[in-house]
Amino acid sequence: MAKKERGEGARSKLRKFFLENVGRVLDSSTLFDVSGGTNEFGRRIRELRNEEGFDIQTHNDRSELKPGQYILVSAKPRPAFDRSISKETRSFVLDRNGFTCQMCGAAAGEPHPYDLGRKTRLHLGHIIDKSMGGDDNPGNLRAICSVCNEGASNLTLNRPDAIKLIAQVRRAPAKDQLDVLHWLLTKFPQQEGK
Repeated sequence: MAKKERGEGARSKLRKFFLENVGRVLDSSTLFDVSGGTNEFGRRIRELRNEEGFDIQTHNDRSELKPGQYILVSAKPRPAFDRSISKETRSFVLDRNGFTCQMCGAAAGEPHPYDLGRKTRLHLGHIIDKSMGGDDNPGNLRAICSVCNEGASNLTLNRPDAIKLIAQVRRAPAKDQLDVLHWLLTKFPQQEGK
């Protein structure tokens, strides 16, 4: 019997579409359709950005974009994100946590209790985020499902106000201050020189 051919995956479809539309603003409904209607099209876009290094920007990066809009800035990928957590550490943490999400208790492979249409997929999450000085040691890692991980990435305890942000920037090394300035000028290009 002939082996059944697999169709092109959502990530591959999205990569191809972005590359055909470099510099053009694309909305989430179009990208949902392009992905073949997968609810995880956002995850595939993050993989293109974080794992393959494509400079796909959103409203978080550019003030003129609205939520749900994306733009691929260049067809040439940047160096991809380096996954520094070894397979051994990953296995150890998942086993230690009983292959269950440490936030909601969902077990790997079972239907997710908050989204019954999707099976629970586990990732490793940092207890203390790397941006706050955390590391990739097993003691700072925990199993977390994709549903909780999506929510966790959108949480902040307190949104800092301008005076707190300025105080933090003032404490940073000059190179980091210049990186912040560059990011702000990129996000708000129409404000330059005003």
